[in-house]
Amino acid sequence: MLTKQEEYLESGIHIGTRLKTPYMKNFIYKVRPDKLYVMNLEKIDEKIDAAAQMIARYDNNKILVVASRLYAIEAATKFCELMGCKMVGGRFQPGMLTNPRSKHFFEPQLIIVSDPRTELQALKEAAFRGIPAIALVDTDNSARYVDLVIPCNNKGKKSLNLIYKLLALTVLKLHKDKDAEKKVNEIFKDEDLIVDENKQRAKTESKSDKRKSPKRKKNAEDEEERKD
Repeated sequence: MLTKQEEYLESGIHIGTRLKTPYMKNFIYKVRPDKLYVMNLEKIDEKIDAAAQMIARYDNNKILVVASRLYAIEAATKFCELMGCKMVGGRFQPGMLTNPRSKHFFEPQLIIVSDPRTELQALKEAAFRGIPAIALVDTDNSARYVDLVIPCNNKGKKSLNLIYKLLALTVLKLHKDKDAEKKVNEIFKDEDLIVDENKQRAKTESKSDKRKSPKRKKNAEDEEERKD
């Protein structure tokens, strides 16, 4: 494996949603009592390695990484800072890959998307141009327009951070970079996650005496299960 099994489990990378698309059933290991689908860690590890092998074949400055959600933007930004890839954070501008007259026009050789649902426009344009696409795909996502799927929890902060960290580390090692681990650890600092966790814990404790409605309580439990 690319990392210890314990690190995968701690990140929640394998915890899916309560929905399952036909394509993703091949990556599901079991269903928990709370109806959350759990993905197979070996297959996750295998696909991250395959994605890194694919990324390593392209020039970094010809790779486009798309991330629309906050946690994905944070992790993808670190990846691009380290690898030298082009980053699109937030809304993907229609025509970026298909309209040469657009000020946002870019001609990548490979794209990486962090969520096929919210970044569908990027996938459609890449498919139209014949640009291969790697996507982080959760159990409730469609894999349409995707050439290589990385099955994972694509909403959790720890999960996204670990995925982009492992992609960067593996690609650098494939490029025979002797300082790969040092470079990756400097960018993907665990301290960042610890600080965020402490802030979230303090926020939760400060509201512990407030009464929650059944719906809000259920949502809170769901978020805890997803390990965001």
